[in-house]
Amino acid sequence: MGGWLTVAVGSSNSFDLVVLGAGTGGYSAAFRAGQLGLRVALVDEAKIGGTCLHSGCIPTKAMLESADLYDKVKHAGDFGVRIGDHSIDGAIVARRRQQVVDRLTKGLMSLVKKNKVEFVRGRGVLQSGKKVKVAKLEEDGSPAGDIVLEGTDVILATGSRVKSLPGLQTDGQRIVTSDDVLRAESVPKSLIVVGAGAVGVEFASYYRDMGAEVTVLEYLPSIVPLEDGEVSTALERSFTKRGITVMTSARFDPASVIVDERGVCVMVGREGEQPRELRADQMLVAAGRAPNTDRVGLENTRAKLEKGIVQVDHRMRTAEPHLYAIGDIIGGLWLAHVAAHEGIAAVHAIAGAEAERVDYLKMPRATYSRPQIASIGRSEQECEREGIPTKIGKVPYAAVGKALIGGDTEGFTKVIAHRETDEIVGVHMIGPHVTDLIAEASAAMLFEATAWELGTAVHPHPTLSEGLGEAALAVDGRSINF
Repeated sequence: MGGWLTVAVGSSNSFDLVVLGAGTGGYSAAFRAGQLGLRVALVDEAKIGGTCLHSGCIPTKAMLESADLYDKVKHAGDFGVRIGDHSIDGAIVARRRQQVVDRLTKGLMSLVKKNKVEFVRGRGVLQSGKKVKVAKLEEDGSPAGDIVLEGTDVILATGSRVKSLPGLQTDGQRIVTSDDVLRAESVPKSLIVVGAGAVGVEFASYYRDMGAEVTVLEYLPSIVPLEDGEVSTALERSFTKRGITVMTSARFDPASVIVDERGVCVMVGREGEQPRELRADQMLVAAGRAPNTDRVGLENTRAKLEKGIVQVDHRMRTAEPHLYAIGDIIGGLWLAHVAAHEGIAAVHAIAGAEAERVDYLKMPRATYSRPQIASIGRSEQECEREGIPTKIGKVPYAAVGKALIGGDTEGFTKVIAHRETDEIVGVHMIGPHVTDLIAEASAAMLFEATAWELGTAVHPHPTLSEGLGEAALAVDGRSINF
């Protein structure tokens, strides 16, 4: 189901809460407010779910799942499974990806009804801290007139958009963004990925598994530069082994990129080295995102902006009374689950309900490349910079029985604890299914657990979770199986 079930605004346009933006942060806030008995309007000109559901987390991970399965099929013989000729059908990958998105969209619209939220499809603009003017849209996108919604409180959750590098113009064909990739059904023979953050390495991994020759360019000295140094090194080693060319400290002039009938050409070199010509069929720009804080009416409020980021306090309140902001527009980690927690925190502040303060150090991070990466808390390098005394346990997946059974022993789990208190200050994982496994570390850090407590908790055998338990025990040299 790809269409909209739009809830008509009732006889009154006054609400306890108006949420502008129906991405993960916005709909989470709206649903929680509905559960608390508030009358809520949720406004968006596009489908519910925002970037994450329609052009980010969900469709890209559906693509990565296809690529991961394709790689497994190539190695089926190692498991005694004989498979004949195998190939990738891009059209079917795209169709399945859309089916996943449509099913989740349908589910969200059912939750709109369940939580008694009124969905208003249209482009909303703040007229003040408590009023939102909405240019309504019919299901087919045609104009349906303007209305003004008034809320006792308003939450701004307008998200972000892809951005390019200054001087580098994307065209959707040769120089593309992640949005463009989701409209394509074919795989280029060769690809240059600009940027090695989470998005860049995920697409580099995907296209390599799909058969493309891939080169990754990263301006900083390491790929996935926000991750622990050992994780970055391990991922680069893995990529190189798979045939992905990685160039860190890469320098090129974006304005000098040439597009012709043969593809894309750029002169690039490491800092201090002579540039060399690099050609590919396509260039994928994964240079980050820009907050959607323009053209939303913030100039009609007292909310403060710094470099396009809305400034808020720990309860998500802006400088405009009754106006709150959440998600990518307030900076931070730019992750869907973080936006959801910010939205719930804002609603609890509005409703006077008890809430945990949003602690960004305790927010898990996940990257779905192959191998996967997951982390929470401080890295070893951050601890060193901040003078935090640490003790560290690390266990490779090669020592975990379930990883051997699954034929995927790449990577490790690393637990960092405070040397004096034993409290866990960081967990860093690279390897099979670590984006699922990090949830246990998240719970442990929420409850301020020690490494000993995490390690003593029973991890069933044989499971991948044993890697985390053993790493926690290894902090004090107590690992049993490594």
